[in-house]
Amino acid sequence: MLNGIELDQIYLFAILTGAVILLFTEWIRIDLTAILIILTLSLTGVLAPEDALAGFSSEPAILLATVFVLNGALYHTGLSEKLGEWIKRLAGKSLERAIAVVMPSVALLSAFTHHVTITGLMLPPLLKLSRETSIPASKLLIPLSFAASLGTSITIIGAPAFLIADGLLKQAGQSGLGIFSIAPIGLMLSLTGTVFFLFLGRYLLPAHPSEDEAIDHFRMDGYYTELILLPDSPLIGKTISEIEEQQKDVLKVSAWYRNDRPRSKPYGTKKTQAGDVLVIRTSQDKLATIEQERGIALQPLEKYKETFLSSQENENKGELPTQLVQSVVAPRSELIGKTIGKINFLETYGVIIVSVWRRKGWLHTEISRVKLREGDVLVLKGDDNSLKRLSEDNSFLMLVPFSGEPKPVHKARLAAAIMILTTVMAALNVIPVEIVLLTGATIMILSGCISLQQAYQAIDTRIYIFIAGAIPLGMAMQVTGAADLLAGWLEGLVTTWDIRWILLALFLTTGIVTQVMSDAATTALFGPIAIALARGLNLPPEAFVVTVAMASVTAFFTPIGHHGNLLIYGPGRYQFSDFMRVGIPLTLIVAVIVSLMAPMLWPVK
Repeated sequence: MLNGIELDQIYLFAILTGAVILLFTEWIRIDLTAILIILTLSLTGVLAPEDALAGFSSEPAILLATVFVLNGALYHTGLSEKLGEWIKRLAGKSLERAIAVVMPSVALLSAFTHHVTITGLMLPPLLKLSRETSIPASKLLIPLSFAASLGTSITIIGAPAFLIADGLLKQAGQSGLGIFSIAPIGLMLSLTGTVFFLFLGRYLLPAHPSEDEAIDHFRMDGYYTELILLPDSPLIGKTISEIEEQQKDVLKVSAWYRNDRPRSKPYGTKKTQAGDVLVIRTSQDKLATIEQERGIALQPLEKYKETFLSSQENENKGELPTQLVQSVVAPRSELIGKTIGKINFLETYGVIIVSVWRRKGWLHTEISRVKLREGDVLVLKGDDNSLKRLSEDNSFLMLVPFSGEPKPVHKARLAAAIMILTTVMAALNVIPVEIVLLTGATIMILSGCISLQQAYQAIDTRIYIFIAGAIPLGMAMQVTGAADLLAGWLEGLVTTWDIRWILLALFLTTGIVTQVMSDAATTALFGPIAIALARGLNLPPEAFVVTVAMASVTAFFTPIGHHGNLLIYGPGRYQFSDFMRVGIPLTLIVAVIVSLMAPMLWPVK
């Protein structure tokens, strides 16, 4: 023992110092930092190995993984995108209406989805709204990002910080937090944020001119392909305008062929028939989804399927390869200036050209008549031997897997129903919330709303592993008495203060630290101290821990405190000071609300 500090506490403070330095500097990834935390806690004897590894099977880690899968299902079924477009349409053409619609809507969505996911989802519709109106993007994007962060405080599954807080309370012998136990605070913060931007914040927001390159980055991808309408297609008998409206912004028709002859423009009220071929401009995901949709098919595959199968070296396959790949036309390639049909890729390379991506300009003709340019990306199918031959040809730069993912959009309603039922069951608290969410995620997979591979890909393993490392760190703070030690020092300073002033000081301190650390890391660090401080003052710990978690996710002192801010930084052409000018007053208001409401929800017994 050294000056009242025990050896395991010295070890723990050294581990904490190293963890903070690594998390602040990001010299290594946060998940590797978490692994180092687990190893050092075990190797130094601060925790037994089974306790150091307990985070991987902890409730917060399981909850986080299931939430990622549920969110992934909403994304892959196109439901998230539909909600984004719906919000954009309701936003109107004035800044006031846009704020009044976007902020509450985004906040409610963020209650069940990671705030960065919602920010990324809403970014393209709001940039489009900016282009269609006179509202600068810089007036729209900060309210978007702040609303997404405020909304995560409505449920404990909205942000990892609240899952950490729930785990810490249970480790301390408390009952923990219900999924909606923090909702009164979160709803008030979301409402206050909206009112703030409507009456004050909009005057503090900058009016930077839009940046064309940044906006264009989020526009529809320029993949051109040909669709053939099969006899059972639901698109038969519709006009081109009706088809584009039905497909929203993921499909634009650039040419229309019937019996190998182009139909003249304007298309007007002309209606489609079975066998019509539409040349479309679409996105990666839509291109990958077409083969799974009823009544439509990719014309190149339908046209050359029999020829392709008969030319394969491995005759027993009997069907086309399922994986799309893409290759880039090399500079000074001998294919530049030649049409795809004249090159005859099937005969020359044994592959079928499915689609062409071109950076600029529109293609208004059949794929076979497209003249290749340097930098064109060709999406194609072929057997392994054919792809190997093509990859060795100097006319192409590289051969990589096609990154588009099929989306079962026809299951969007099913995904919504599963999500709603899962949320209701979790709110009833009859079954443990981790079992409810795990059941919901499993049903999403079994029902085909998301594939098993997509479910694994949806889980952010970095965050999952970091949570697994933060849990034992909080446990060590309590087991070693380090939290009591630090709380004892603080208790001497605030023992005569009213609980509201104590919580306000705790919020501001945590809010400053979270600008350089993640919300989960900040909560894992300050949560045990908050619990020990509350016990030293003979007060319920819930209000203290919730205040820490709230500060971790709703403090907007700088743009670097939340990843969603970094996502909008470029498209909005923001400066560092833009966030501080708006964020500091809003954070102070949020801090006051939290410090007043937390003791009301968890009163002194």
